[in-house]
Amino acid sequence: MKEAYDSNGYILVRNMLTKAEVEKVKRAVDDDQGIQARAYSRDDGKSRRSRVSLWNHPGDDITGRLARMQRVAGTMEQLMGGDEVYHYHSKLMMKDAHTGGRHVWHQDYGYWYNNGCLYPDMASVFIPVDDCTRENSCLQVLRGSHRLGRIDHSRIGEQLGADPERVEQAQKVLEHIYVEMKAGDILFFHCNLLHTSDQNSSDNRRWVFIVAFNKRSNNPYKQHHHPQYTPMTKVADSALLQCDGSEPLGGKWFIKLQDDISIKDRVH
Repeated sequence: MKEAYDSNGYILVRNMLTKAEVEKVKRAVDDDQGIQARAYSRDDGKSRRSRVSLWNHPGDDITGRLARMQRVAGTMEQLMGGDEVYHYHSKLMMKDAHTGGRHVWHQDYGYWYNNGCLYPDMASVFIPVDDCTRENSCLQVLRGSHRLGRIDHSRIGEQLGADPERVEQAQKVLEHIYVEMKAGDILFFHCNLLHTSDQNSSDNRRWVFIVAFNKRSNNPYKQHHHPQYTPMTKVADSALLQCDGSEPLGGKWFIKLQDDISIKDRVH
């Protein structure tokens, strides 16, 4: 798994969550008085928007235990080399049927570089709440593109997009993968992996839970809208199903679009 991750910039593990675990997560995020109530939307530059709820500390609710469980945080830590990692942020990305906006080609480090993170020692875990297909705008990646290094990014709508010329040239030499996934599958990917997703014009929503991790040794050198090093306590895989859904959302530090300093003062 480590060799595949290092070579491709990602690794996809099928059926990593059980049906019972998927259903528990789905019930938690479907509650419109919970995480959804903290959502905002982002303009995709082409007249559509996707909703997102974003928080900086995992907490001890269902989503917090999912982020901190050994199967997620422990696996990501080993793929990143085994050094201690901490929770950088989590988000629920909501592309609703017929209205969900696109996400332009970008690298996550294209954002995080601006936050004072010196090294690309960061990665994300992509966990579908719903099945992700080409029809409802599954994630697309360029295999091995993390080895290109950080590409310059500029503002497109309320997003940052990688330099289109570089992306066009990369597409000529790197394999373009549509990462179709079932709820229960998990994708681990490097912060410099180029990825995108289309607008969702299908009849089916596409919601995904994404957890970002940073190495302790890569503690940002300046304060920003995501946390500097904060110790994270991993939990056993059994902890997720032990939640009863009544756990409070306190301490998660939800943020809004206007808090995001990584896209401010960047004009397309």
